[in-house]
Amino acid sequence: MSGERRRAAGGPDRSEGFGERLLGSLLDQAHELSPELIAPLVAGALGTLGGRDPALLMQDYGQLVLVPLPGRGLAPGAPVPIDDSPAGAAFLRGRPVEVPQADGVRMYLPLLAGGDEIGVLALTLDDVDDDDRRLLRRFAALVADLLITRSGYTDRIFQPRRLEPMSVAAEIQWSLLPPLSMTVPEAAVAGILEPAYQVAGDSFDYALNGDLLHVATIDAMGHGLDAATMATVAIGAYRHARRADIGLAEIYTFMDRAIAEQFGPDHFVTAQMMRLNTGTGHLQWVNAGHPAPLLIRDHVVVERLESATTLPVGFGGEEPVISERALRHGDRVLCFTDGLVEEREAGGQQFGEEQLIDWVNRVERPEDGVRATVRAISHVLKEKRGGRTSDDATLFLIEWR
Repeated sequence: MSGERRRAAGGPDRSEGFGERLLGSLLDQAHELSPELIAPLVAGALGTLGGRDPALLMQDYGQLVLVPLPGRGLAPGAPVPIDDSPAGAAFLRGRPVEVPQADGVRMYLPLLAGGDEIGVLALTLDDVDDDDRRLLRRFAALVADLLITRSGYTDRIFQPRRLEPMSVAAEIQWSLLPPLSMTVPEAAVAGILEPAYQVAGDSFDYALNGDLLHVATIDAMGHGLDAATMATVAIGAYRHARRADIGLAEIYTFMDRAIAEQFGPDHFVTAQMMRLNTGTGHLQWVNAGHPAPLLIRDHVVVERLESATTLPVGFGGEEPVISERALRHGDRVLCFTDGLVEEREAGGQQFGEEQLIDWVNRVERPEDGVRATVRAISHVLKEKRGGRTSDDATLFLIEWR
């Protein structure tokens, strides 16, 4: 039956509307789209909507600015600071921002994919209504997916984000990382590494498998390529064991054996492995040499999550004691490596956990998500340490939602 006969018979109207044509054209062409054609495709689609001066703004590795992605049809420009800018507000809050201008309305839409945010889509319209907002929100989500999938086989999306030379060790570490943040109805996570362009031994990993959120943070001894190599083996061993669906104690044993067999008895990796049941809030963890995580409740640090001593992986430790805690809805757990608190201030005094806790309490805000919070904590702590990061430092924040 033809479409006209189906509609005449009372069937659903399957004719293509304007919004479907706009999104459909992007989907139809995306299947075999070369990376360099993303920019003109996006610009052309937005032009159909009446959009002017489109820009794709990507987060730099240091999480300080949003860098315009070059490409035909996209507006050029200087990097935009994430703090104190409309584009940065859209990026940090994960919500569109509209700025009235003399020639219309400048819109900034977060590029969200699976709760991870890679940047901001910006454009100017003569005026904006709810139909525009709905269509552009969906368009931005589609563009985010397109950029993420294409980044798997082109360097053009990574290169503009580099504002400093990157070490080989840091290149390895960034290639290991999962998305820096994830937000789902049950839980949210976000992590950050310092120094972004020189990090070597620190890393983190996570996965949401059904009701279980798995998290690991690691710190390989040493510096440079040796540390990056150990971190690669540690994360690889963690993922392999986690995907075998074994318990935390067995994961620790597997990682311990992998590091010992590969690098010998004089090398080790400190690690912390967690498992959160997102249905019940039951948290389990093994801490193998990291500072105790901080429990944040009602936006204040209420407790250090102390646990039984476990040797770092690689030292052949006995079966670890698994610590347990029941979380309340809205609780956050902040994990960090020792490079964050052992840094020396200008006067030679160690920064310390007390200062960390004090600044966490100051930075935590009810309206901020985990990604904005962990970024704010990292940047303010680096500022208070005089901008120095002589050792790798990692922050990883978990929220039970």
